[in-house]
Amino acid sequence: MGDFYQNGIITTLHNLSQRPVEELERELLAFSRQRRMGLILPSLFSELQGDALPAIVDELVKVPYLEEVVIGLDRADQQQYRQALAFFGRLPQAHRVLWHDGPRLQALDRQLQELDLAPRELGKGRNVWYCMGYTLASNSCESVALHDCDIVTYQRGLLARLIYPVAHPRFNYEFCKGYYARVADGKINGRVSRLLVTPLLRALKKTLGATEYLEYMDSFRYPLAGEFSFRRDVLNDILIPSDWGLEIGVLSEMYRNYANNRLCQADIADIYDHKHQQLSADNDEGGLSKMSIDIAKALFRKLATRGITFNTETFRSLKATYYRIALDFVETYHNDALMNGLTLDIHSEEKAVELFAENIMKAGEAFLARPMERPFIPSWNRVISAVPDILEQLREAVAADHAEFGVSAGGGRAAAGQ
Repeated sequence: MGDFYQNGIITTLHNLSQRPVEELERELLAFSRQRRMGLILPSLFSELQGDALPAIVDELVKVPYLEEVVIGLDRADQQQYRQALAFFGRLPQAHRVLWHDGPRLQALDRQLQELDLAPRELGKGRNVWYCMGYTLASNSCESVALHDCDIVTYQRGLLARLIYPVAHPRFNYEFCKGYYARVADGKINGRVSRLLVTPLLRALKKTLGATEYLEYMDSFRYPLAGEFSFRRDVLNDILIPSDWGLEIGVLSEMYRNYANNRLCQADIADIYDHKHQQLSADNDEGGLSKMSIDIAKALFRKLATRGITFNTETFRSLKATYYRIALDFVETYHNDALMNGLTLDIHSEEKAVELFAENIMKAGEAFLARPMERPFIPSWNRVISAVPDILEQLREAVAADHAEFGVSAGGGRAAAGQ
């Protein structure tokens, strides 16, 4: 059970009473008469064949308040796209599967590439960006949630608690970040958040001095959570990274675009577990190693936009400060684990800290070496300005894919606006 303590400068909505999910859903169904609700699911085809996503769909078929589900499908050929249509066809909500590898969406992507407006690398950021574009195109929902497809502990109460703050007609929140305790199978997980992000933010405060932005970022209990919800108008202006800096980038954009009292975080699950990345200490292009570099660069870029000047000496001091703070956190988490009857391997924790410390320097060097790097995908407002009918093209391309390949898929009703 959570506590009621408010820390930092962002409102925290706790889980204090263990309300039945059916009670939450009755309220959300009533809210949906004023604010229609949708869900974005960025997915790999391989996740359809795992254990997590089938169980997620089993839960989503019971959700009564969703108007639309938008699924982004990556790494799928034509036959796999057909399988995906059948897989998601049992959803009773209006839904569309965006076949990102299909010829129609590939042609649209090439059109945007010629204008230097397309995402520059594959990955979750690109998937989410196109799903956000489709959500704008369908114009079906005012409140939208997004969560990953690899949550092995998924229950539909997670979605209810995630979307509630931006769906309630009397709340003024534009954005809600989900958080949870990363505890599963008798272990404390979430190494990148625990051992990189939090100690790095504290080290940045010591090295650069406290700023409202750093205080804001440090207010989030689980800044790397892939679950968040937002009002539809958020989608027009947001700039998101296409790499592992997605979650940090989204939080930073919300800080730039909205007052703090329009943002919140909510406790959405008592237990949460998903697919774990390898540390990949010998490969900067994979696993937690690449993730840590991308996240550090995302923070450095955002601080630079706020007038902070970096040089090599800054990053050396930052690395040393981070290392000491992170090692102290290892002891803190070890003691917390023991008191709760959990296991935590100090050796593997300190190995992760050593890797992250090295990668802070690598991220700093990359930041200094490529000052003109443009890691953000353009906002949809900019894309629409350059190609006024782009949303209509996107909607029609997705509808044409469904019409051509989904004859035998069956399932839920057609997406709104089609």
